[in-house]
Amino acid sequence: MSRVRTAYRCGECGATAPKWAGRCPGCGAWNTLVEEIETRSTGPGSGGAGPGPAPTGRPVPIAEVDTAAWAARPTGIGELDRVLGGGFVPGSVTLLGGEPGIGKSTLILQVLSALASSGLKCLLVCGEESVQQVRLRAERLGALRPRLWLVAETALPHILSAVDEVAPDFVVVDSIQTVYDPDLASAPGTVAQVRECASRLVRLAKERALPAVLVGHVTKDGTLAGPRVLEHVVDTVLSFEGERHHALRLLRALKHRFGPTSELGLFEMAETGLVGVPDPGALFLSDRCPGVPGSVVVPTLDGHRPLLVEVQGLVVGSELAMPRRSAQGLDPGRLALLVAVLQRRAGINLARSDVFALAVGGVKVAEPAADLAIALALASSDRGVALAADQVAVGEVGLGGEIRQVAQTGRRLAEAARLGFTSALVPASAPDPPPGITVRRVSTLGAAVGAAGLDG
Repeated sequence: MSRVRTAYRCGECGATAPKWAGRCPGCGAWNTLVEEIETRSTGPGSGGAGPGPAPTGRPVPIAEVDTAAWAARPTGIGELDRVLGGGFVPGSVTLLGGEPGIGKSTLILQVLSALASSGLKCLLVCGEESVQQVRLRAERLGALRPRLWLVAETALPHILSAVDEVAPDFVVVDSIQTVYDPDLASAPGTVAQVRECASRLVRLAKERALPAVLVGHVTKDGTLAGPRVLEHVVDTVLSFEGERHHALRLLRALKHRFGPTSELGLFEMAETGLVGVPDPGALFLSDRCPGVPGSVVVPTLDGHRPLLVEVQGLVVGSELAMPRRSAQGLDPGRLALLVAVLQRRAGINLARSDVFALAVGGVKVAEPAADLAIALALASSDRGVALAADQVAVGEVGLGGEIRQVAQTGRRLAEAARLGFTSALVPASAPDPPPGITVRRVSTLGAAVGAAGLDG
């Protein structure tokens, strides 16, 4: 016998409602309730009238829990291991998200190739591609390994049967939105299907101490598609980012139960696949042209990793009633704020000019530590005077024109000194610099413009 149930479930928090409403009764989000039609068997063992599942463990004192078998296992890909804190933990489930075409399948195939080369048996469940397509990509990447198995399947029972047959040491499902449970009447990719299939795969991974990776789709605003409960049931959430027209790719951990989420992995897309970038400073500054007005280098910090990024500004006269303000790789709101502060506090009027600001190399700089560099880049372009080629600038700009200290200034300046920069403009309250670099302390934006030789 079967039982049909209709409900409305929130795609954000997973709360249910008996009828549709514009606002979720659980989290208050608008227009997130989606209709679900579930059909479940009510026979024995189905969770209906039959007995419940058997216990999977017994209570033990916390001091007696053995963790030796749950140590992280390196993948052999340094940038990925950096983000994961050493590698994948047995029994862990990782959700990997990213925009279409960014390189998720390439990264997954390279990870599986490295693990298979180390002697592990790996299984890739292909929900979106045929095994022939994956084989062709593996040939291009040099990832043909005898211990790497493929199966093109989307039905959950068949996937579980393939895992039983192969008995892998590592499994990847690409992607979770294509997997469906025939016992549910809803279509693949719906809230009910994604939630139930992900929960079943997580339970399988925990029972067998099997590391698993679920590849997920993202929405048009860059967030992971599907119910928010999907992010709650997994152990790690990785975000693979980058501009499709740039070679740089960034890997971040948005959630990680086995370590910090402050590490950043950098890859460069090459003809042979993704290549780790252990020294990103050389990549970002390799094509820099010193002596050009509007160019300033800022030592940013992404997690625990210092990055030197070139910020460029361009100021040109405008005949428009509302001059343009364009920011790429930077926060447009911060750009508008800095234009106003430059006019009010430093005497640089850009009200009749189009203003363009860019973080070079496809990287995104969102932290306020880049405020001083952006403001100096705009002032440099407006005055037509270039800053010293061996100088960096770092500091947050307030509405009063004050230059405020930022976190870990010493670490930022140490990276700048390593790459050959000899001077820096920093807030007056900044700590003493590391060896190899001198600082000029400024307390206001006007003083910084003067110290940079841009005061007219």
